[in-house]
Amino acid sequence: MLPMWTDVVDLRDFYDTSLGQMARRMIRRRIRMMWPSVKGMRVLGLGFATPYLRPFREEAERVVAVMPSSQGVLPWPPEGPGLVALSDETDLPLPDRSMDRVLLVHALESTEQVRAMMREVWRVLNDGGRLLAVVPNRRGIWARLERTPFGNGRPYTPTQLSRLLRENMFTPVAQASALFVPPSGSRMMLHSAGAFEELGIRWFPSIAGVVMIEATKQIYASTGLRETGRRRRVYVPVGDLRRFPVPSGLRTTSQPEPPRR
Repeated sequence: MLPMWTDVVDLRDFYDTSLGQMARRMIRRRIRMMWPSVKGMRVLGLGFATPYLRPFREEAERVVAVMPSSQGVLPWPPEGPGLVALSDETDLPLPDRSMDRVLLVHALESTEQVRAMMREVWRVLNDGGRLLAVVPNRRGIWARLERTPFGNGRPYTPTQLSRLLRENMFTPVAQASALFVPPSGSRMMLHSAGAFEELGIRWFPSIAGVVMIEATKQIYASTGLRETGRRRRVYVPVGDLRRFPVPSGLRTTSQPEPPRR
């Protein structure tokens, strides 16, 4: 029986295979093109984003990962203090406006509470921050085969993903795609992955394995907020994060939830 890819161990095992390593290289290269520098920034990976976070550790002020409680958690990185937390994706253990970049990988297509998760991402993202969502492409071959995690869950077309972001108070600003090579373990296919990527990006962008959209956080006037009187729990950094003081100007008091559309 093929795995359903909802378990963190299955995801880890996929990225340990030759096919998974190739997928990581191709997607990570496109992520890096969209985010060429995160110097001095705070970066959050939500879902199973750790295969794509390592390049940011050398330049970002802080890199942390949150894995959904329904998926499970594995320690990361292998060396040094742990930078991963296990949490409900609808209740992230982070202060308001505490992150400059949020990377969603194996998150949107897997969660059953998309809007609630996106509201949490909106809450923890800095007002000038950026979100990058990486999801399976509904039109691509990777979404049609269950032998990889990109063939499970809810795939999206670029239009559907853009609409989802807009409906949850984000404005899409850039789009990219990756994984044009068929999901095969063939050595010839794996060695030709770079050529497939260049050809696909240039001539066949609609058949990519994954769609990637970068978006900014929409900020609404205070008069548009509903006065519900509801207060949110407030989180402060713990453990190794105590080494990083809360930046000046960061609001740590409880804030109303962002408006629902």
